Amino acid sequence: MINYNNKTFRPVSNTENGETSEATVFLYKQEGNIITSNYSGGKIYSGHLIGLVDDNGVIRMSYHQINDRYELMTGICTSTPEILSNGKIRLHEVWQWTSGDESKGQSIIEEQ
Repeated sequence: MINYNNKTFRPVSNTENGETSEATVFLYKQEGNIITSNYSGGKIYSGHLIGLVDDNGVIRMSYHQINDRYELMTGICTSTPEILSNGKIRLHEVWQWTSGDESKGQSIIEEQ
């Protein structure tokens, strides 16, 4: 199992309906198969996610965040890991807003 504890990630790509950017920083914590992260930066003042990681390192999570328009946004996401040649983790994310327009998107974040 991949251990995400104390790893920092930044987005490298996102679909247009997403709110994260290269300025957003995620700090992951893991206890057993429970994942949490606090994140902020760019259009996001404050965000938090919580989820479960399986034996293959796939994370299924829910998230909520306050954006720069002072809106509370919520969503769900599945993140699938890829181990890069330098040993760092890249997460391929498929997500959907559960607030607002409930649209779907994809993003990629990489370990820093």
